[in-house]
Amino acid sequence: MTTTAQEKTNLRPTAAPARGADVRRHELAAFLRSRRERITPEEVGLPRGTRRRTPGLRREEVAQLSAVGVTWYTWLEQARDIQVSVQVLDALARTLQLDGSERAHLFQLAEAVDPTPAASCTGVTPALQEILRSLEPLPASVQNSRYDILAYNRTYARLMGDLDAVPPEDRNSMILVYTHPEWRRSIVHLEETRRLMAAKLRASMAGHLTEPAWKMLVKRLIAESPEFRENWRRYEVMDLRARTKEFLNPYVGRLTLEHTDLFLNQASGARMVTYAPADDGSRQRLEQLYDLVCTG
Repeated sequence: MTTTAQEKTNLRPTAAPARGADVRRHELAAFLRSRRERITPEEVGLPRGTRRRTPGLRREEVAQLSAVGVTWYTWLEQARDIQVSVQVLDALARTLQLDGSERAHLFQLAEAVDPTPAASCTGVTPALQEILRSLEPLPASVQNSRYDILAYNRTYARLMGDLDAVPPEDRNSMILVYTHPEWRRSIVHLEETRRLMAAKLRASMAGHLTEPAWKMLVKRLIAESPEFRENWRRYEVMDLRARTKEFLNPYVGRLTLEHTDLFLNQASGARMVTYAPADDGSRQRLEQLYDLVCTG
């Protein structure tokens, strides 16, 4: 029995259904386009011009603001099969002004883990929050081994300025001590503190060398702080230990405090960072600070 040309055509295998990765890439592309088109140039500090036809931002503007190549970003919106790093996703989320839900959706579509502190706060239980509140007027926070500040009480929020005003993705002690003006002014022995913190970060990083969030943190610090670059090149290491710290608080003046880490999970490095007054004057000024934040 012979087979006609038409029958041969019918016998050809049909196209395979779209793979999950293909569907995900197209959904990511559509999501990026929709977010890009809703933002006006004025919202990101760009002139509108007189010949703009594209709703929202142009692709090249998003690429420029996110420090990625125009061709690469165009391919991303065309759903091409390209690799997307967490650093690029973080930059795009900032440029496109994504809120918490949108940012989580972006990382989920890209099958990536969001490295920001805001994405890591699920382990801070209501009971732990209550413990932080009960410690006041002692400043206290919950941090992980990468120095992300996951939770804090009111006196900690005003210990070195106004932590509430800092974007969640920047609430990291390493970033703040090396780049934030208020934090730098508040630490009496700044250079020594920076050197010790870089040494502690290097020691902690030994078990996380391949993790994107850690590499992203170090890359950012190297790019933004010459002081960090210098300290990082020293290859010094130091473990966590209790020590006396001095602060020049912008609200109540000089504070001498005993720093203690209370580990919540030794394996993950999660710990409660606490500060107790080292003298009566510091105790009184901490109480003044607490009164200020409660009435302010």
